[in-house]
Amino acid sequence: MDIQASTRENFQVKFTSKYVVKAIGPLPEPHVLTLSNLDLLSGRFPVQYLYFYRRSQLDKNYPRILESLKLSLAKTLNFYYPFAGRIVQNPQTNEPEIICDNNGALVLGAEANVPLKNLDFYNLNEFLKGKLVCIQPDFPLQIQVTSYTCGGVSITFTFDHALGDASSFGKFLVCWSELAQQKSITCTPDHRRNLRPRFPPTYSPYLDQTFVKCTMEEILNMPPMNISLKRLYHIDASNITKLQQEARLNGKNITKIEAFSAYIWKIMVNCIDEKHGKCKMGWLIDGRRRIVSDQNAMSNYIGNVLSLAVGEASVTELKQGSISEIANRVHESITQVTNEDHFLDVIDWVECHRPGLMLSRIFFGREGPTVVVSSGRRFPVAELDFGFGNPVLGAVSSTVERVGVGYINQRASAKSDGSWTVSAILWPELVTALESDSIFQPMSATRHLLL
Repeated sequence: MDIQASTRENFQVKFTSKYVVKAIGPLPEPHVLTLSNLDLLSGRFPVQYLYFYRRSQLDKNYPRILESLKLSLAKTLNFYYPFAGRIVQNPQTNEPEIICDNNGALVLGAEANVPLKNLDFYNLNEFLKGKLVCIQPDFPLQIQVTSYTCGGVSITFTFDHALGDASSFGKFLVCWSELAQQKSITCTPDHRRNLRPRFPPTYSPYLDQTFVKCTMEEILNMPPMNISLKRLYHIDASNITKLQQEARLNGKNITKIEAFSAYIWKIMVNCIDEKHGKCKMGWLIDGRRRIVSDQNAMSNYIGNVLSLAVGEASVTELKQGSISEIANRVHESITQVTNEDHFLDVIDWVECHRPGLMLSRIFFGREGPTVVVSSGRRFPVAELDFGFGNPVLGAVSSTVERVGVGYINQRASAKSDGSWTVSAILWPELVTALESDSIFQPMSATRHLLL
């Protein structure tokens, strides 16, 4: 066994401190924030963002970094006060709601016994749960600040999905970064959650094929899918450009994420059981620029504004089709939901099925092999400087153990050179197939992060 592998096996984290950070400054009177229908559809589960920083060049040691983060967090919570609240079940409606009472956010301090360069950044299963992520259900916002023997630091942000979606969390993190650098904030958050159903509510029958009302028992009893490998990859900008050029051979304006999806779909079809005649892909879609005529009207909206586009193709079509042809199918599937009517229909669909849990049908894993792709191209990475330098890596993952679909998230790398960092939760055969090509490069501390 080599020295690095041995170090990875012995990677340990010791928790050293625990703080509850509350908002400072004038706040609204304690009140209840009712979740919107799109919040209810997104559900409640933890979402984690992981950021890693080299040793500060500003002569800031770990205790000073931790104290400065707590102070700037308290200032940030003054603007994002629902994030310092509690999420409870309303006994009358049987639905969750946010109690805005400045209960606080949880901050954990921790120490790792290795330098950053010895972490296996490729294998997220190795250092997520119990090491860089420790979930306590009383706090919808939790932060873990971990120091390493090299002087580097990692920050793990864990959000309850009821607080918002990636757009909301990105705005929160940018605000925190700005305040940590003593800058003026560039976004004043909108906490109204005013996405109301129409009266009477009405929706396209198509949505009954996309979403379903369910119980917690059904979620817990999802069939085992062996989708458990959590991996992190680097993709060079040149490879992204080549994929897009190949997808545009028919002259259509295919986006990078559509070309990337087509590439994955074509590989995926060779990694499924032969009994399946079809397979699907899904795409998470942000509705902020689609739900109202003024594309900027909801730019500062905090909450969930997500829907799901689903595409289906036969195994034969995917095996015989070119990247360009498959990219067209991806584009058509996404275009079906990127409009105001779709999002208004989704809001009304939820209204007609409340109360209770609701999910996309594909998440149960009963409709054949599926991979859901989420684009984080606008999510802040390189710009998240909290006063001690820019990160070398920013990524998303989840500690959710049981999933019925594969999941791939793309975002800009911290290099700001057009390359991507890709987080994935997949089954073993698809991992092997993706890594057999040179596009999906397992994340390396030395090669990609230069640690």
